[in-house]
Amino acid sequence: MVSFCLVGIMTGAQPLNGRVAILPEPVKMVQHDGFFQLPAKILIEAPADAALQPTLTFLKQRLSSPTGYSVSVSAQAATAQIRLVLNKTADQVIGKEGYQLLVTPTIITIKANEPAGLFYGVQTLIQLLPVSIESDVTVAGKWQVPCVDITDYPRFGWRGLMFDVSRHFFTKKEVKDFIDQMARYKFNLLHWHLTDDEGWRIEIKSLPNLTTKGSKRVDKTGYFGAFTPPLPDEPLNYGGFYTQEDIKEVVQYAKERFVNILPEVDVPGHSLAAIVAYPELSCTAGADKYRVRSGEKIMDWRGNGTFTALVDNSLCPANEKVYTFLDKVFTEIAAIFPFEYIHVGGDECAKNFWEESDAIKSLMQKEGLKTMHEVQSYFEKRVGKIIDSKGKKLIGWDEILEGGLAENAAVMSWRGEKGGIEAAKLKHEVVMSPTTYAYLDYMQGDPIIEPKVYATLRLSKAYQFEPVPAGADAKYIKGGQGNIWTEQIPNVRHLQYMTWPRAFAIAESVWSPKEKKNWNSFVQRVEQQFKRYDIREIKYSPGMYDPIFTAKNNKGQLGIELATEIDDLTIYYSFDNSFPDKFYPKYTGMLTPPKDAVMLKVITYKGNQPVGRMIAMPLDELAKKAGLKK
Repeated sequence: MVSFCLVGIMTGAQPLNGRVAILPEPVKMVQHDGFFQLPAKILIEAPADAALQPTLTFLKQRLSSPTGYSVSVSAQAATAQIRLVLNKTADQVIGKEGYQLLVTPTIITIKANEPAGLFYGVQTLIQLLPVSIESDVTVAGKWQVPCVDITDYPRFGWRGLMFDVSRHFFTKKEVKDFIDQMARYKFNLLHWHLTDDEGWRIEIKSLPNLTTKGSKRVDKTGYFGAFTPPLPDEPLNYGGFYTQEDIKEVVQYAKERFVNILPEVDVPGHSLAAIVAYPELSCTAGADKYRVRSGEKIMDWRGNGTFTALVDNSLCPANEKVYTFLDKVFTEIAAIFPFEYIHVGGDECAKNFWEESDAIKSLMQKEGLKTMHEVQSYFEKRVGKIIDSKGKKLIGWDEILEGGLAENAAVMSWRGEKGGIEAAKLKHEVVMSPTTYAYLDYMQGDPIIEPKVYATLRLSKAYQFEPVPAGADAKYIKGGQGNIWTEQIPNVRHLQYMTWPRAFAIAESVWSPKEKKNWNSFVQRVEQQFKRYDIREIKYSPGMYDPIFTAKNNKGQLGIELATEIDDLTIYYSFDNSFPDKFYPKYTGMLTPPKDAVMLKVITYKGNQPVGRMIAMPLDELAKKAGLKK
């Protein structure tokens, strides 16, 4: 065993022999020569604190399963090789979630003020070990940890991912697995989108129709949003919901991993499932004929941010039954979710049916409301009082700013950064989740190869996420999150593909110091996480290796430019319909296709290894983008 360490400053946490690749980037890391080698009998000293038991269970499993070593824990062990220590006097620098990790040739020590800090320190320790530490079966290897001195703590207290389980339903186990994955990268907030037009997913015992009628729809396969309307006799054969016991179990599971859960009930828009269950909540006659949306078109989007509803999927702000209904819903939700906030949606509420409603017109006259935005504001303020009466705080999408913001409401800014900046100026708390950087349901590469979604967000763009935008008062920015809407995400494997690696970018943006972010370092660390995910059998997108196509009108001819997000990639191509490899022409500059060519095929290499996907790009697609007739 190496018995000494030489100091060397490590900037950017560059990988050392493929091992030191911590993500998200720590606040401060000093690396030394030498390493600690795991012994065949590992003794861990840790406080007898109930909040630490899940962390210790995780650590024991990770250290024992791949190594075959024995691992034991004791509250007092002078000969322990790994020590977890809760500070008797709080270290003000690291706060509630920070930690200090010191690795010497003879001992590993993790110190923190709170159990959450020890949990995050353990996550970092696992990343310091070889990637095969992720295996659940015994593998041969040298189990060495490089000597490091790390001081680490989060930049923001709100580090979240939003998970939509309404558009497509995910099982309790799948939700738990998602929590496991996000907690490994120091996310601490799961925003659980539980209701929408496509399904009501949470049991409300006083309103049983929400799940007996509102949780099921016709199963469809294809492009969500363009399905044919379901026929009256088609079976409602897709759906699901979580009982309150399920919810409590997931909340406890998340708590053990230091993850809070923010429940969302999306109102007044996006409420078709609720209206199907209780048609009297609508302003519109004939709502009793509605069905839970199965993916057919129910909104007319004009492409400029405006829209109208084809069916009335909004609760009626002029109907007192709506507020009685919501009081029941939020009473039960507040009782099973300990987190201080409840999300009430507020986004994309079409108002064309309200405009035709006599009840809405009477409400406007009675309350002196001049616009439909003020009608929604009236609704949000009443809902805010209901939420407040349950001892909770209201948070909603940035549309709740329109017409006047409810007192004490927090704003989640999704339509870019404008809403967050405005809310911060009004001295309201803000969580940033702008589509520009944080919508993880968007395509990750060219539409020719990605499952079709209406926009693209590449990894490099997600990595540019800055939760405190210019012009915002930083003291009102609670943090940020990535959002995963699941209209086009029908199963858990595709969920993983869409989440990772872009969620790594979000994790680093909300944990690491702004000045420590470095794209090239990040890419190297992501590649190390890919190796770990291969072992854990978690799917991820290789989209960062795919080329970026730019089509140009080059004096009446099609010109094709190719680029990559990553610097050290080489692109090989063909126009002859065969499959290129490293023996084919290498891209060096703008391409002009041969006269009768119909297809450009490309693949990227890193050194001698193919890393990108084989992409077949029809030339007529590129010609169309360049404004040329092919």
